[in-house]
Amino acid sequence: MELTITSQKSTKLSVSLLRGSLHVDVDPSSIAPESLFGFAERRNPKRAFLFVSRVLGKHIPVKPTVMQASYEKLAAKIPDDLPGPVLIIGMAETAVGLGAGVHRAYSATRPDSLYIVSTRHPVGEQMFARFEEEHSHASAHLIHMPVDPAIREMMLNARSLVLVDDEASTGKTFINLHRALADAGLSKVERVVTCVLTDWSAGAVSSSIGASADQVSLLRGAYHFIEDPDALLPEMPETGTVAVGEWLIDPCNDWGRLGVRSVADTLAPDLQIKPGERIIVLGTGEFVWKPFLLAERLERAGADVHFSSTTRSPIAIGHAIHHALSFSDNYGLGIVNFLYNVAPGQFDRVLICSETDALAVPTALIEALNAEVIVDGR
Repeated sequence: MELTITSQKSTKLSVSLLRGSLHVDVDPSSIAPESLFGFAERRNPKRAFLFVSRVLGKHIPVKPTVMQASYEKLAAKIPDDLPGPVLIIGMAETAVGLGAGVHRAYSATRPDSLYIVSTRHPVGEQMFARFEEEHSHASAHLIHMPVDPAIREMMLNARSLVLVDDEASTGKTFINLHRALADAGLSKVERVVTCVLTDWSAGAVSSSIGASADQVSLLRGAYHFIEDPDALLPEMPETGTVAVGEWLIDPCNDWGRLGVRSVADTLAPDLQIKPGERIIVLGTGEFVWKPFLLAERLERAGADVHFSSTTRSPIAIGHAIHHALSFSDNYGLGIVNFLYNVAPGQFDRVLICSETDALAVPTALIEALNAEVIVDGR
């Protein structure tokens, strides 16, 4: 059960979960909170609740135009006086597409910016940093050292950091990342900006890093979770693997792990659609930006397109999560993946996009959705 109380000062939200109750105070905004996020329950003993974005395209299918609007709104909030070069980092796995979208919008006026993601999939020869997202189902994050000399020089000389995630609950992950980057030798940074759709951290990052930090978001506020001490803790599947899988990733098809200035729309360039055809484009895991560019192109061509992605995140059915499929990962790591709120027969056409070989995409998922598989670089 969810309860919403709105006043001139704030919007108060509360939701009852199996392990307790979550209470959220949303600061006044022109954006209706329910248009931006909902709630769900994690299958994770470390944290019971989840803010589920309605504009991210990860757990709820979203139209590409809606996603693009959120990129532009967030990028517009980033201070325009940041010293360059500007290093934008998207957080695996949930925000790698969000970060790419923010970077694309921001780089239109700041060509001295570059984009790199944290990842759980090693592809380069040298790692730059490692940090922890302590509450997560997959806590370890890696950041590669760029291979391209010009990209590497830009990163190492970055004077501003823009750290992008879907939401900030406590700010601790951003603080851990900032510390890891400093320890790895990113010594010229003068300004830090955290950039999230929803910020519930009550200024924790700015308080920790100091006056050089800004926190930008579409919504902000505070939350309080009252845990039921008698509630049973869920069993969480093993999804934290950080390794090279059986199915290799071609580093030449990089979209962010090794650092990029821009990414071309190269997936299925000859794909034909029917006007009004109901299509969902699915990314797989961290591979979401190139699939999003495909979804954007198909929407412009006249299809009724939604975008979503598979994920490692184990979430219980209920509240914002209405349907779930589970299957093996397409990297050959032997871990379970999930797809939420995409039911068989919901769309005329399902396009699963993969950066691994087509044979790596689980047959069970293809058959359940009667899907086509599109492989990067093929």
